[in-house]
Amino acid sequence: MSTLLNLIWLVLSGFWLFLGYLAAGILLCVLIVTIPWGIASFRIAAYALWPFGRTVVAKPTSGAFSFIGNVIWVILAGWWLALAHIVSGIALCLTIIGIPLGIADVKMVPVSLAPLGKQIVSNRPGAFDQAVARRA
Repeated sequence: MSTLLNLIWLVLSGFWLFLGYLAAGILLCVLIVTIPWGIASFRIAAYALWPFGRTVVAKPTSGAFSFIGNVIWVILAGWWLALAHIVSGIALCLTIIGIPLGIADVKMVPVSLAPLGKQIVSNRPGAFDQAVARRA
């Protein structure tokens, strides 16, 4: 079921959200100081491309620097990426088949506002899925 949802997600909004995160990551990697935020943007781009079957959890080793970094992230790129999630989530909820996708889209707003100190993990117990989650 998650594969079917991921395919529908990819066609309707996942690809465009992926491009937004990719553009933010490239822009943030141009400046050397903002490379950590660019890497976080690339990590979330992979999650935005194929979100079903994975979830975001807090990283237990994150601390005050993650909070400060997230404040800077909201100023640099987080607000417009969160706005993209909200707009596409509302648009997806206009159809009956898009309601679960719209709800998933709105659930991605917190990670788009505060990506540092978060980790994307697989919900599935298979070895392949765990290997993919470690790489993302």
